[in-house]
Amino acid sequence: MSTTAQAPQAPSGPPVNPAGLPTAYEHGKRLTDPGSAVDPILVEIVQGTLASVEMEVETSISRTSRSPMIRDAHDFRAGIHDRQLRKLTGRSYSALVHPIARDFPLEEMREGDVFFHNDVYESEGGIGHLPDLCVTVPVFHDGAVVAFVQAFGHHDDIGGAVPGSMPSNATSVHEEGLSVPPIKLWDAGVPNKAALRIMTRNSRMPDSLAADLDAECSACLMGARRLSDLFARYGRDSVEAAFDAILDSTTETYRREILSKIPAGTYVWEDYAEHDGVDEPQLHTQRITLTKVDDAPADPETNFRGGPRLIVDFTGTAPQAKGPINHCGDYVGGNFLKKWLAPILRNLADTPERMAELDVNEGIVPLIEMRFPEKGTLLTPIYPAPTNARTFVILRLLGVLAGVVAKAVDGQMPADQETIRYTGVYGKDRDGNDYLMREVLGGGSGGRYYADGEDTIHVVPDSRNLPTEFTESRFPFIVERLGLAVDSGGAGRYRGGLGYEKHIRMLEDAHFMSIADRSILACWGVKGGKAGMPFHVTIDVGGPDERVVEALADAEPVKAGQVIRIRTTGGGGWGDPLDRPLDEVERDLRWGKVSLEGARTAYGVVASGEKDVVSIDVEASEDLRARMREERSDEPFFDRGPGYAQLAPDGATASEFDWM
Repeated sequence: MSTTAQAPQAPSGPPVNPAGLPTAYEHGKRLTDPGSAVDPILVEIVQGTLASVEMEVETSISRTSRSPMIRDAHDFRAGIHDRQLRKLTGRSYSALVHPIARDFPLEEMREGDVFFHNDVYESEGGIGHLPDLCVTVPVFHDGAVVAFVQAFGHHDDIGGAVPGSMPSNATSVHEEGLSVPPIKLWDAGVPNKAALRIMTRNSRMPDSLAADLDAECSACLMGARRLSDLFARYGRDSVEAAFDAILDSTTETYRREILSKIPAGTYVWEDYAEHDGVDEPQLHTQRITLTKVDDAPADPETNFRGGPRLIVDFTGTAPQAKGPINHCGDYVGGNFLKKWLAPILRNLADTPERMAELDVNEGIVPLIEMRFPEKGTLLTPIYPAPTNARTFVILRLLGVLAGVVAKAVDGQMPADQETIRYTGVYGKDRDGNDYLMREVLGGGSGGRYYADGEDTIHVVPDSRNLPTEFTESRFPFIVERLGLAVDSGGAGRYRGGLGYEKHIRMLEDAHFMSIADRSILACWGVKGGKAGMPFHVTIDVGGPDERVVEALADAEPVKAGQVIRIRTTGGGGWGDPLDRPLDEVERDLRWGKVSLEGARTAYGVVASGEKDVVSIDVEASEDLRARMREERSDEPFFDRGPGYAQLAPDGATASEFDWM
């Protein structure tokens, strides 16, 4: 039976959160009375200023940081929050201010203060693994805290058992690097040199870590000054009224345009992580029971005025893993997870153009209630369970929510999308210096009910792979190929997006590392669409030592001259591939996205020729498609690909929840 997450009560004193820390700080409330008058033109000005400041902070970080992961891959985010810790901006997700307000009273903060943390279990759910370092700066007006500017990003190395601080076989968070609870990193403009020295001393890349932190602190301080100017120009009451209006608008927009598309009722679906780095591959279940209620009662504590609401129940999620795929989600009522998952709901917008206009800020929080199982699951791990590969869970939840909503709306949601995977090499360069090259390679997004999926995208907004020109000039290898992985997108009326194929030839002996999933379980297809191709790495391609590498690897040896071939996941397909028009298959053949064999086996299209000159035999294709339809048996609503049967205890090809 599911239960709403409740903070356990301490023997005396205020309530505590799942980490045993106080939760009595004030957060999530309105700044003005409901219905307060606000100038709509000022709301537009304030909203534009917030977006501009957020972008300016991120631009400053990208231009002044040093590590490839921050500067070039752009694996960081900025966010702006009000004094009630509500996220005001919605261009991308960000961490939470809650742990700072919990440990440092707002009335004791001073201008020039900078707070820092990366402790997963003391972050109130806002930090997923230790390489994500978070910087928070308060904004002042007339001597009082009125807002916060925050940045967090994935840094190269924060210590731990392996370079990059993501040991794939960790069984404790203590193996994953230096864990820092909320501290004051700058005190009224004066950096805490002792704390900085401790952090850089624990890192294998101390210079880049120091430079990145300096860039983030300076950028957030700059952002705080910009916001102080906004308050000085228009006054605190007017600006805070605009803050409430911005969030109210989001709440009403999602209530009217998104929640209204989901029929009232209860729907269940689940998906899986395939391995945790310690135990043998198995189905690590993540289940969502989604209940849409049209007339939920008002709840003043969450600013919910009553009406339609979504209840997301994670009961049925598997026990916490021995390895590092756990995610701490059950904090502050799942506040972080609500904002993380809500972008999936935008797919219900009337048009793709409208979907792109919808931001996700704190305004969506009142519309979603989350219910967590007891402590000790993948989403409610118990300290010190490891978490460095928590992307296997938190990114899978995006797909689980998409799948369960698809069941509610007859498949009018995208098929499964790519998930983050970290790959890289490390060793010594020709000068004998240590190096670490790690990047986040994307894959294909899922086919949609109106269009194919996108090729080689990243689920992290604005992130990108490292430029070949940069990596070849800095690291001892050559990138011999970087292109699309042919046939990787799941077949469908609308094809899944393609993944990457990247060939790296090492010039010096090195070690390969990978933190990836979807190497067994592919991105699923929906409503007749087929699963995409899974993640795959081969070392010494075509050589005497050719071998397939596990998707979780810390130190796979690679000799000088050997080639590493990385193929990332393709997105799932949407709809029956035999309904895909012949001219679209022909276009895919000409563009090199589908092979001649793939066209025959997946789409029932008989073709000949080469890329730019392709000829389709229409009559033979129609005959082949007719035979393929006749030979079909009943198929589930979701196609998981052949990997599911490898891990399912009974060898089943589909879950009980995959049928409509």
